[in-house]
Amino acid sequence: MKIKQAAALPTSLLQESAQLGQQLARLRLARHIKQADAALRAGLSRNTAYRIEHGDPGLAIGQILRYLEAISPGSTLRDLLAESDPALIALKAQEQTRRVRDLSAAELQALDF
Repeated sequence: MKIKQAAALPTSLLQESAQLGQQLARLRLARHIKQADAALRAGLSRNTAYRIEHGDPGLAIGQILRYLEAISPGSTLRDLLAESDPALIALKAQEQTRRVRDLSAAELQALDF
């Protein structure tokens, strides 16, 4: 009898599975790789790639590792969770909001021609 993994796992583990999928999707987007291309490189169907990125807990760890390898060759799960990939660091810097402050009187005077 088949058991759905989502029904058998506690909520905390389902959230971790979803977070792992989100991080894989974020890494793929940071590296500008299409989902279909990543799936093809990993030897997976596009549907499986979709399920990985949506945190389906019923997938084999080997499929997840192959998908990670297809997106970022040489990366480990530890690298993914630490967000140490240069593409992720660049994406994070790009996403950060920056506040604009008013110039001080001295700065305004320095810019006055």
